Amino acid sequence: MVTRRQVIGTSLTLAASAAVAGPATPSRKRLKQSVSRWCYEKIPLDQLCAFAAKIGLDGIDLLEPKDYDVPRRHGLRCTMGYAADVMQIPNGLNRTENHAAIEAQYRVGIPQAAKAGVPNVIAFSGNRKGMSDEQGAENTIAGLNRVKKIAEDNNVTICLELLNSKVDHKDYMADHTAWGARVMEAVGSPHVKLLYDAYHMQIMEGDLIDTVRQNIRWIGHVHTGGVPGRHDLDDTQEVNWGTFARALADTGFDGYLAHEFVPRGDPLPALARAVKTCAA
Repeated sequence: MVTRRQVIGTSLTLAASAAVAGPATPSRKRLKQSVSRWCYEKIPLDQLCAFAAKIGLDGIDLLEPKDYDVPRRHGLRCTMGYAADVMQIPNGLNRTENHAAIEAQYRVGIPQAAKAGVPNVIAFSGNRKGMSDEQGAENTIAGLNRVKKIAEDNNVTICLELLNSKVDHKDYMADHTAWGARVMEAVGSPHVKLLYDAYHMQIMEGDLIDTVRQNIRWIGHVHTGGVPGRHDLDDTQEVNWGTFARALADTGFDGYLAHEFVPRGDPLPALARAVKTCAA
């Protein structure tokens, strides 16, 4: 007959053994996570990379070419790079007069990204400035068709970012998933995808999970950010980020989920909590 004291003693022995052995080997992650550099710009990049590696992140998002090699010193990679600085959020692919300059920079920047093991480079539609969405889509398709072979030849994906035009980026054209999906379908390249920013799309259209499920074939990269305010992924926000992450993983998504929020308090613990929340 086992006594209460024996049960307690056995439990303590097992707990001590587990403490010595360390945590159990985690199950295989279904989502690869990274973090956007600009949200932690006050922290030296090497320090951010060291912490990112410690908490199980796979990379650092939105780096300039000069910083591509820093994450590799910590066993990480740059998960999204800037390869054409002539292209800015308000001034992008929806203007045909920008296409030659964008192509020229991509011819240098995309091979540079490939050499550094950077899988994705960012792209923007630009603002409307009175242009119709129809004309802007045609121009963006033409611009992407002009550069897609550069991406294909270098095994790098150009990711066109969806942003909100309601709060943060007034007049931005690629502000709805349907517009972006139409452009992706017309371009028809596995190396041209959408950067689905869930923060921005929650503001513009909501219905995140079903939208992702319906459009996953066009999505190459995903950003997070608490709504409202682009702050921590906690219970003050209107999105259930754990549920969203699990739904994204369920689609078989093999890109990166990159955290792009500005912490309200101590930034590194906030990042660690976000990674745990989205560990699908």
